[in-house]
Amino acid sequence: MLSHSHLKPLEGNIMRLEPKPAPSLAITLLFPVAAIVATLLLTSLLVLAAGASPLSVFYLVAKGAAGSQFALLETLTRATPLIFTGLAVAVAFRAKLWNIGAEAQLYVGGIVTVVLGTGALPLPSVVLIPVIMLAAMMAGGLLLLGPAVLKTRFGVDEVVTTLLLNFIVLLFVSMLLEGVLKDPMGLGWPQSQKVIAEAQLPRIIQGKRLHYGFVIAIISAIVVWVIMKKTVLGYEMRAVGHNPEGARFVGIPVNRVLMKTALLSGGLAALAGFSEVSGLKGNLTLDLSPGYGYSGIVVAMLAMLNPLGVIASAIFVAGIFVGADAMSRVAKVPSYIADVMVATSLLTMVVAILLTRFRVRWK
Repeated sequence: MLSHSHLKPLEGNIMRLEPKPAPSLAITLLFPVAAIVATLLLTSLLVLAAGASPLSVFYLVAKGAAGSQFALLETLTRATPLIFTGLAVAVAFRAKLWNIGAEAQLYVGGIVTVVLGTGALPLPSVVLIPVIMLAAMMAGGLLLLGPAVLKTRFGVDEVVTTLLLNFIVLLFVSMLLEGVLKDPMGLGWPQSQKVIAEAQLPRIIQGKRLHYGFVIAIISAIVVWVIMKKTVLGYEMRAVGHNPEGARFVGIPVNRVLMKTALLSGGLAALAGFSEVSGLKGNLTLDLSPGYGYSGIVVAMLAMLNPLGVIASAIFVAGIFVGADAMSRVAKVPSYIADVMVATSLLTMVVAILLTRFRVRWK
């Protein structure tokens, strides 16, 4: 039997993360590209397991996403709500306000669009559309303001409150569609009435589905970029996100900045619901969003919380979904590979961001 004198402490390597200095532009651009390449390599294993060639599958996805005018326009149409929700998440995450409720804010925007856009306001289109947009943004902002107040006043985790609001709002929408908002001419289907012509966003190309919501999304991304980079509010948001205690020490009103962030983030997500109802669907249904609010998290992370980068990452994610639908009909590979690609891209991007900001040391 060994005595205690014979026992030696276990020895091994310990991983430690050390902060890096501000990365160069080349490094900042390289890591997202590396994350996408890693995603393709990892999903190639699943494609091989499905009995198909990864190169042919990825080619078919790219062709289905941008191989024709129809495919490209469908990708941009799908990217429109993703730009809005991606901007909403990017704004909130920049200030360390973890908004997981963009899905709820999207549906609230859709509710407001239907309530005001089915004839309640007898206004011309040039006035009615901006009014509905502002009302939708106010509703979405106020919805996120609740969790922000709970966070700042009582320390309630906003991840929990915003996530639960997604389910609460969806049930509320279901109640409305079976009640006061139900279309009496809808043959019993749970859907609202169609918005009037004056409340509809026109199509960019006649006969195609792409509408001017895409233009509004691009303008919104530019405006958010200006706010984040060129205004006092943007500086305060970055300071609060980087170090809230330090920001409070130098006189920045942290709670007030979080309130403003919540209003802006929730309003942007609500614009996604407005654009889907007013520009594409025409009415409110339970399947208005196939998960745009959750996908907005992936879009924002792929863009590394850069508002202009959100445009590119939203088009990339939308292209995966649109292209996968076309690919599955030809290659006989399930279109669920798109969900795997998007989820994997989120994980690889998180690792890329980690390696951008920290250096791994073994001791």
